[in-house]
Amino acid sequence: MAPSESVSLRGMRFHVLVGILPHEQTHPQPLEVDVTVWRALRSDDGVGGSEGDVVDYRDLYEAVAARVTAGPLRFLEDVARTLVGDLLSRPYVRRARVAVRKPHVPLPGPLTYAEVVVDSGRPGSDA
Repeated sequence: MAPSESVSLRGMRFHVLVGILPHEQTHPQPLEVDVTVWRALRSDDGVGGSEGDVVDYRDLYEAVAARVTAGPLRFLEDVARTLVGDLLSRPYVRRARVAVRKPHVPLPGPLTYAEVVVDSGRPGSDA
């Protein structure tokens, strides 16, 4: 297997419309997102590299922010799957993992958050 590296952004927080209940569609609430992307290294030893060999954190953040703030969101599963697809569309990404958390879930007991995780690689990659 070729050398690889991963870059993660953890705990991105957005205040958005998310959910299928009537109050969730009219009152924004917190949504947390973690992303990790993997890519193959260009050099065999994985040392050094040029500016073109690094992942731009701003690009990852902007991709997530653009998607989750674009409009009302319904299901966490859909958000996570769509974000993985968005990240995999970047030429340098061969695998992506997205965790989407909703801290304020209307359940009858204590709960820190509900979370959906999607982890997928490009077709034909070793991911």
